[in-house]
Amino acid sequence: MKKIYQKNVVKGLVVLAGLFLLSPTAWAEESSADIDWMKFSLLMPGEFGLTYCMPCPTTTTTTPPAPVPKTGQTTSYGTGDDGDLEKGVAWPDPRFTDNGDGTVTDNLTGLIWLKNANCFGIRAWANALTDCNTLNSGECGLTDGSLAGDWRLPNHKELFSLVDAEYYSPALSNTAGTGKWTEGDPFTSVQSTLYWSGTSYAYDPDYAWIVGMYHGNVYYYGKPYYSYVWPVRGGND
Repeated sequence: MKKIYQKNVVKGLVVLAGLFLLSPTAWAEESSADIDWMKFSLLMPGEFGLTYCMPCPTTTTTTPPAPVPKTGQTTSYGTGDDGDLEKGVAWPDPRFTDNGDGTVTDNLTGLIWLKNANCFGIRAWANALTDCNTLNSGECGLTDGSLAGDWRLPNHKELFSLVDAEYYSPALSNTAGTGKWTEGDPFTSVQSTLYWSGTSYAYDPDYAWIVGMYHGNVYYYGKPYYSYVWPVRGGND
């Protein structure tokens, strides 16, 4: 049975005057002087079923902090595949900007890459870390004023972000992001083979993650072995 309850202020949340007709699901103990964390129906002349809640939940719409970009693949090999749907955040135009100082900015991620993708040759992982950590303006064609400590070995997700799944040998786009990389557009000396990341392999930290730029694959590889080095700077702290 529904009961009539009169109250001017309900828990400091809703200020109303008049009669409330409480639904059976909202009626608490008859002796209770408060109505808390429940829904009730407000009965007004000519208006029925007007539902309120207290305290009312808030709905917040937020933009994900790191939306997933498109892979770059535009060729479809089956209905509903990546090349058919091309889902993800659209790439900027141009994808890359050659800064004219030995660096290239990726306009999708904001990361700044060394233009020369083979300044150090093949290196063991520990040497690759040192090469990047000590890199500065005046080396590897840099005239950007950077200092030792500004550059680093990219993590495996940063390195993989360069991959364009439309291409292979290498899996990398040109400056505009509309075609396959060619020498100097925008990078130089890109190797269609393995590049070190700074990310260790959790299962066995004697290994680290690498990206194979021939296919765009991600692997793990023994740290004493040799791969190429592609320094980066910038990114969120």
